[in-house]
Amino acid sequence: MKIFYHPKYNISLGVFNYLHPFDGCKFSKVYDEIKCLGSIDIVQPSAPIDMAVIESYVGEIFRRLLSNKRYILRALEIPYIPLLPFSVIDKRILLPMRWGVAGTLEAAQDVLQGNMCWNMSGGYHHARRSAPEGFCIYNDIGIAVQELEKKNLIKDDTRILIVDVDAHHGNGNACTFMDDDRVTILDIYNGDIYPQNPHPKSRININIPLYRGVSGEVYLNKLSEGLSELKSEYDIAFVVAGTDVISTDPLGGMHLTVDECVTRDRMVFDKLKALSIPSVFLGGGGYSSDSATAIAKSISELYRL
Repeated sequence: MKIFYHPKYNISLGVFNYLHPFDGCKFSKVYDEIKCLGSIDIVQPSAPIDMAVIESYVGEIFRRLLSNKRYILRALEIPYIPLLPFSVIDKRILLPMRWGVAGTLEAAQDVLQGNMCWNMSGGYHHARRSAPEGFCIYNDIGIAVQELEKKNLIKDDTRILIVDVDAHHGNGNACTFMDDDRVTILDIYNGDIYPQNPHPKSRININIPLYRGVSGEVYLNKLSEGLSELKSEYDIAFVVAGTDVISTDPLGGMHLTVDECVTRDRMVFDKLKALSIPSVFLGGGGYSSDSATAIAKSISELYRL
C-alpha cells in the first residue's frame, strides 16, 4: 500500500484554529508515527490541483463564489472575521485542501494499475458541484473521476464504488453522482446528526443509518452486513475513512474505540482486496485528539498486506 502525504496537507490558522474543532495538523502527526515503519512507501503529490481544474468541475454560481470570503467561511463553519484577509484563508486552508485533492487524483491513477493506496487527506464528501459545506470545499472524488475521464483512464462502462465509513452521511458524494449509474455508494453513518436532507440519502445503494451512541460492536456488525452485499464488479473504489466514529470525537456521536476504528478499516480493506477491487482510502473527518492515532494504527496494519 502506498501512502500519499505532503507536509502542505496541514492546515493552520494560528490563533483562529480554535474556531473549528478540526485538527488541521494531524497529518504531520500521522506521518511522524508511520515514517519509521520499514519499507513503507510514502509518496508526495507533485503539485496542488490546479484552480482551472476545479473551475471546470464546479457549477457556474459556485465558480463565481470561490474567492468570496463570507461564502467560504460559512462552508468552513468558521465565523466571519472582518480582519482576516481571504488570501490568508486561501493559503492556510484552501491550498492545503487543493493538495489533498491532488493526492486523491494521483492515488486513483496509481490504483488503476492494480494497487492499494491511502491518501491521508481528501474525503471531502459534503462538497457538491454546486456548493461547498461541512468543512468540505472541493469534492475530491468527483474531481478525480472527471480528470480520470479526461485522461481516458476510466470510461463510460467503468464501475466505481464509494464506501463511506465516516460518521457523517456523504451528502456531497450522493449529489455529485446522483445521475451516474456507474457509481455504487455504501454509506454507514449516524442518522441523528448532520446532514439531514433526505434527498441525497435516496441515492445511497447500500444505506446503513445508525444512531447517536451506537456501540462499536453494533457498528461493525452492520458494516459487515453491508460489505457482504458487494460483488467483484468494480474497477475502482474510494473509501472515505473518517475517524469521527471514535467515542472521543465531539461531532460524530458514535462510540467506537480506536482499535474498533482500526478493525473497521481492516474489514473494508480485506473485503475490497478479496474482491480484487483497487482502492483509495481517504482521510475524511475526524475531530478528536485520537484521530491521528487511529489513522496511524490503520496505516501501520494495512501497509503490510
